[in-house]
Amino acid sequence: MFQILIIDDNSVNQLLLARTLKKQGYQVTTANDGEEGLALAFALHPALIICDWIMPKVDGLEVCRRIKADPTLSTTFFILLTSRGDVEDRVQGLDTGADDFLTKPFEMNELKARVRAGLRIYQLTQDLKSKNQNLAKLTRNLQRQQKILEEELSEAAAYVQSLLPAPIKGALTINTRFIPSRQLGGDCFDYFWLDPDFLVIYLIDVSGHGLGAALPSVAVLNLLRSQALESVNFYQPNQVLQALNENFQMDNQNAKYLTIWYGVYNRTDRQLIYANAGHPPAVLISTAPDRALQVRSLRDSSMPIGILPDTRYDNYYCDIGPDSVLYVFSDGVYEFLQPDDTIFGLPDFLDLLVHCSQRVQENGDLILQQILEQIQYLNGGSVFEDDFSLIQVNFG
Repeated sequence: MFQILIIDDNSVNQLLLARTLKKQGYQVTTANDGEEGLALAFALHPALIICDWIMPKVDGLEVCRRIKADPTLSTTFFILLTSRGDVEDRVQGLDTGADDFLTKPFEMNELKARVRAGLRIYQLTQDLKSKNQNLAKLTRNLQRQQKILEEELSEAAAYVQSLLPAPIKGALTINTRFIPSRQLGGDCFDYFWLDPDFLVIYLIDVSGHGLGAALPSVAVLNLLRSQALESVNFYQPNQVLQALNENFQMDNQNAKYLTIWYGVYNRTDRQLIYANAGHPPAVLISTAPDRALQVRSLRDSSMPIGILPDTRYDNYYCDIGPDSVLYVFSDGVYEFLQPDDTIFGLPDFLDLLVHCSQRVQENGDLILQQILEQIQYLNGGSVFEDDFSLIQVNFG
């Protein structure tokens, strides 16, 4: 039931209005002057107010001004009761905040119609206000959930970074760059000595983003780091990939598959043996006798891990000459949209790799930093949409 407040110092008008509206089923309260009307309005929060313009103490314009200035009453429909018919008077009333006018002497059917119209507007306003409040509440909840998700992804990214190996210094040096994407991807990498002469190097990229991609990637990293795959010779990359494919079929991994480049370097024979499961090719840069750079793309590849259970993986061999540098990376380093809406692709990345290597041929970590800064610039300075993972192995 709608609450209506009548404010009028004329007892006859007050009685007539109240009786008519009560018969219409409204809950009606009356006030004898502006001060009493304001007090009742702030106490009752009526849906509609009918207020006489000319009253002692506080006139109708001031009552309207105070009502509309209060946030809890601003949507109350306000009808100004007046004997004034001039346009200037109506403009003054509208400027004060009045929603409608009722001219004295008023006709009862017109009164009822204006009250019904005012209450419809009030109800629509309340409905809109309620929807806006619900929308604002939903927006706050979404923002809260987004913040929680971002915090979880940030914690997950920090955890992944904590698992990554430290640089290696010495005759053989390894430097890396890892920048997690906005949503955290499925990149992980590792390198360690199987024995004093054999070094394992690999990089994993699980499909998708978020925790659903990061967790399988970490699981594979821990499995390989602990050498927990049964009956596998970790000196043989094809055996490692075969075992991973048997254990991580996408039907059992929430439709997730992974790519991996896995290599083993024999520093005595200076030979690299590697296998590739759907991963971007590693790149070997060596220096010719005339100091020119020679670039070799180690493109040999097979099906990603988890797609088909009977996939065959083969070993490939590469001799490592003096002053050779190996780069292993994920597709996040080159698959992105540039500010001019062109795709930065693998050929562009290889050109950048050679360019930075030509500029800085001694400090490997500086080369990585230049590559990262150039790609960040070409990416428009925005956050990466996919993980940026880059390993540099300087064989010396």
